[in-house]
Amino acid sequence: MVKLIAIYKHPQDKEAFDKHYFETHAPLTAKIPGLRKMEVTRIVGSPMGGEGKYYLMCEMYYDDHEALKAGMKSAEGRASGKDVMSFAGDLVTMMIGEEVNE
Repeated sequence: MVKLIAIYKHPQDKEAFDKHYFETHAPLTAKIPGLRKMEVTRIVGSPMGGEGKYYLMCEMYYDDHEALKAGMKSAEGRASGKDVMSFAGDLVTMMIGEEVNE
């Protein structure tokens, strides 16, 4: 499995961020072809104390790199990318990872 990981810094207005993320962005992203599973995690703290640097993380699972690339190139993938840049472009960091089963 391959994951597209989006991690978000704390927004200034958490209520507005959550409303857009959960009512608009997540449903849009869930429609991307080839997406097998989407897990959203709210970051609630740091082992060192305090709230930590990040607010939210989303892991989007695909069968392989080709499925991820195809999903990102789809109309749904482009719409999701455009949306995230419109409301969280300055907050989000995106990464691609591979599951390790050793």
